[in-house]
Amino acid sequence: MREWADFELVEGESGPVLRVSGPLTVAGIAPLDTRLRELDDIAAIDIAGITAIDTVGAWTVWRSATRMDAQVTGASDKATRLIEAVKAAENTAAITPPRSRLMERVPEAVGIKVSEMLVGMKDMVGFLGTTIVAFGALIRHPRRFPILALIRQIELVGVSSLGIIGLMSFLIGIVVAQQGAVQLQQFGAEIYTINLTGRLTLRELGVLMTAIMVAGRSGSAFAAQIGTMKLTEEVDAMRTIGVSPIERLVVPRILAAVLMMPLLGFYSAVIAIIGGAFIANFALDIPFWTFLSRTREVVPMTDLYVGLVKAPVFGLIVAMSGCYQGMQVSGNAEEVGLRTTLAVVQAIFMVIVLDAFFAVFFTEIGWA
Repeated sequence: MREWADFELVEGESGPVLRVSGPLTVAGIAPLDTRLRELDDIAAIDIAGITAIDTVGAWTVWRSATRMDAQVTGASDKATRLIEAVKAAENTAAITPPRSRLMERVPEAVGIKVSEMLVGMKDMVGFLGTTIVAFGALIRHPRRFPILALIRQIELVGVSSLGIIGLMSFLIGIVVAQQGAVQLQQFGAEIYTINLTGRLTLRELGVLMTAIMVAGRSGSAFAAQIGTMKLTEEVDAMRTIGVSPIERLVVPRILAAVLMMPLLGFYSAVIAIIGGAFIANFALDIPFWTFLSRTREVVPMTDLYVGLVKAPVFGLIVAMSGCYQGMQVSGNAEEVGLRTTLAVVQAIFMVIVLDAFFAVFFTEIGWA
């Protein structure tokens, strides 16, 4: 049967004395603690009659003594040490660690971030090299090629994303055509809305927005899937039985993204042009089919080539970032979320940087 702590009030020389008896432990102190909160004006707390004490009991005694400005008497050596430890911990709770000056913290934080970025770039290049070696091994041994995994990833990256990419592109085409028409109307050049919509979607927005959508949809899925497998030791189990995780997990995902990005980018550009033609039919009185036929006349083939050249590179960046961050997961489930977020941010940042590079490059070679 559980024994509970109890107390009684007696008169002492300097006032009421609270005599505590029983075990002052976490298991038996609950009723005592509730009753102690109702007391006031106690001169001393006598704990000579307790049978056991732990940190919770010591904290209860010290808190009650502090609140009622009472002395603690009859404490054994163990009780005294615990009460002093609780008192010391309470007194040091407000101490804050020293903090360096702002002019020192900012350069230090920037240096750490730059160092981490350089290490990450080096590791990413190493991961790319490992993937290329694995792909070369699959070419030399085609029977090991995970064709079913590739087909599955093509379905997930490409076919399953047609709906959301189509809706996004249609709305972007409407926005580009409507806003472009509003600005061009000031110069009586509404007809050039067709040129603006066609060239902008085929050359830039189609493939760029598709890459961002794939990064948020498929790149994050790559990181989460591989990261979860890494966390549950499935990746280690694959290595144990002689199966290369790079060949089975990474290569199919990268190939699927590289193969599907040109098709998705072209699909996105076409749907965006249809969206522009749709809004032009109502806002500019340009017939729907006239808009489409005029687009074919004013948009050069080089714009299509620019989009098709950029798309596989963007697909490679998105898939590489997702797979790399997934393979870096270790420790706990929180790491999966952190790496997934990092994969999406990293992929979108690199895609935008490369898009700027491509814009300058194609202008220099005359594909403007």
